[in-house]
Amino acid sequence: MPSLPFPTLLHRLNLSARAPARRTRRRDPYSIPPEALLGRAPVPPDPRLFARCVSARQVLVTGAGGSIGSELCRQIAALNPRALHLLDHSELALYTVRQQLASAFPDLTLHAHLGSVCQGPLVARIFAEAGIDTVYHAAAYKHVALVESNPAEGLRNNVLGAQVVASAAARHGVRTCVLVSSDKAVRPSSVMGASKRISELIFLAAAHQSQTTFSIVRFGNVLESSGSVVPLFRQQLARGGPLTVTDPEVTRYFMLIPEAAQLVIQAGAMAEGGEVFVLDMGEPVRIVDLARRMIALCGLRERTPEQPDGDIAIRFIGLAPGEKLYEELLTANEAVPSSHPRILRAREPQPAVPALEAAIARLLAACDSNEAWRIAQLMRGLVGDFPAFATRSEEVSACVPILRP
Repeated sequence: MPSLPFPTLLHRLNLSARAPARRTRRRDPYSIPPEALLGRAPVPPDPRLFARCVSARQVLVTGAGGSIGSELCRQIAALNPRALHLLDHSELALYTVRQQLASAFPDLTLHAHLGSVCQGPLVARIFAEAGIDTVYHAAAYKHVALVESNPAEGLRNNVLGAQVVASAAARHGVRTCVLVSSDKAVRPSSVMGASKRISELIFLAAAHQSQTTFSIVRFGNVLESSGSVVPLFRQQLARGGPLTVTDPEVTRYFMLIPEAAQLVIQAGAMAEGGEVFVLDMGEPVRIVDLARRMIALCGLRERTPEQPDGDIAIRFIGLAPGEKLYEELLTANEAVPSSHPRILRAREPQPAVPALEAAIARLLAACDSNEAWRIAQLMRGLVGDFPAFATRSEEVSACVPILRP
């Protein structure tokens, strides 16, 4: 048998030495599709509902450059609106989504409006000049930790923005107005959650005061959205770890970005006024299990004391201020099925409008003066028991009534 040339022999020996590693093929963390992390089959939309509030209508999406807003725009664009209006305060985000839509839908009539939903005259001008029929209000600050450390700005943006949009929609005869809310609005423990709950109260009050059909959609955590844990885990995997998880027991409901946008559009079609819609997302997922699944899908092994030669460690860093171990989707167990089998509908009591408006006015004034103790107490008065702020200024507790619907 003739001998092999040395380079060929060396090459074969190297392949043989690497053979065990080939049993688990390593994968780029950025190539893992979000569907592989969902833990359930995606919920398909009902075609009968999809175009009802969009086709041949003037549609406005606030926060159009964000993760949810831009997906809303893409799905709306495919439903042949008369015109699609984009509103965002980020010039780059607005430019990016406008370019994407213009390229993908060259026949679509697009209007890009640069500015904040807190600018009443700007919002009123858009409604008046365009004759807006349908509004999807997705603009909000959503990062829990950032809003927690910047409560005045977070509250002003989210609460005043909801107030401006709801008021303009009612005043200008908009047919349908949908608020994109969050499961963090249910018994909130964070400033962001409280701001979304107050926004919900604004829309619930508006639903009983005008001909516009106001409704609310509550999301779970949206995979791949800005601030989601999944992009963070991808970055940490690419760097070799560790993956950081707040607590071994923390759980969240998850949904895909397309599911989130479809839920918003379908909720507007089903709404009669004053409802809260949520998606049946199955069972909540433990974040540590999601981390382990991503490690395994990358062809890697978790490094533990029992498996010290593993590839990626998981490190527990503790709950952040305002963060919960688990989230809820409803304030009570009153949800009933809607015309979509996987979308639930709930009705909540109408808030006392004069008291609500007065309390919000006081809250926004406190935000303008950046009085942290006053903000905390007024926020607690609006959303009820609020553990994160319950002891910050007990001396004024008796002066701030808790609003009950």
